[in-house]
Amino acid sequence: MPTTRRQFLTLAGSVTFAGTIPILTLRPLEATPAMLTAAIRNVVGEAPVRTGKVKLDIPPLVENGNTVPLTVSVASPMTADDYVKSIHVFNEKNPQPNIGNFHLGPSSGRAQISTRIRLADTQKVVAIARLSDDTFWQVTTEIVVTLAACTEEMN
Repeated sequence: MPTTRRQFLTLAGSVTFAGTIPILTLRPLEATPAMLTAAIRNVVGEAPVRTGKVKLDIPPLVENGNTVPLTVSVASPMTADDYVKSIHVFNEKNPQPNIGNFHLGPSSGRAQISTRIRLADTQKVVAIARLSDDTFWQVTTEIVVTLAACTEEMN
């Protein structure tokens, strides 16, 4: 039986209406310590993470969390035999705990990265460096933020 004009318009209208329904993905507005741990384990796996060799230069008190300067440096000679493979930066309370992954090599010159980040609230910032011998080194700093960023009001 051929499709009538009325059947076609009904079908087309229902498909169009279904396409206009927004698809909502719910995720927390704030990360949890468990999400921070999972993000770190996603990078390092089961390898032990030692403290030392990594220096995190970030202000301990931040007036505005929208643009926070951050510098991570690692004590490494950056030779062909001994260099930093990557630097990973994490935070505790932003919606996405992995701030950035920076890949380096022996020709990078210095094991140092500088950037600006957004911080949602007073929280821990963790920097982890992976060296050429596949060891992981970290530093953790608590940052106090007076005016938070990364937040949206839900109406």
